[in-house]
Amino acid sequence: MPWKDLSAKTFASIRELSGISQRTQEEHYELYKGYVNKVNEIQKKLDSVDRAAANQIYSEYRALRTDLSFAIGGVKNHETYFAHLGGKGGQPGGRVMELIQRDFPGYDQWLADFKAAGLAARGWVWLAYDHDWNVLTTATGDAQNTFPIWNATPILAMDVYEHAYWLDYGRARAKYIDAFFNNLDWDVVAQNLDRALAMQQVHK
Repeated sequence: MPWKDLSAKTFASIRELSGISQRTQEEHYELYKGYVNKVNEIQKKLDSVDRAAANQIYSEYRALRTDLSFAIGGVKNHETYFAHLGGKGGQPGGRVMELIQRDFPGYDQWLADFKAAGLAARGWVWLAYDHDWNVLTTATGDAQNTFPIWNATPILAMDVYEHAYWLDYGRARAKYIDAFFNNLDWDVVAQNLDRALAMQQVHK
């Protein structure tokens, strides 16, 4: 199965942000590039692995498939994350606000809940559109590839691994979460929602 290599995307948010240092962003971006490289490396190994030796207890094929899901998660999560940083924060407008207010008790309640999820998660928090139930939902992940909600499209992704904030805030994750929202570009989140809703229409 021939594999076309992925290439790391570039993001305007890899710079000094309000409350998030340029060094943090640059180091974080290098980590993302590492995920891209690992996807390519693992996929090439999968192209030549002995599939006849696949086994659920241990096999090279199983190990590679598991690690590929982790690496792909690292790519996709970070691409969502970096793409919607660099904005002016504030509150969303339009359809994003409309659906948050429809699917949660209200914006302030959603935000408080999402921040609590950021303190509780070990890796990621997402706001996703669930295509089966037609609602926005908050999801947590302890790693790049854990706890997915099937048939849901993330429209907002917050990295809460320590590498996202330790240089700037040490253990004070809550301060980083505030900084994250102060730099969120809600227009990009709105574009992500529009794409998710367009997918919904295609599959009807």
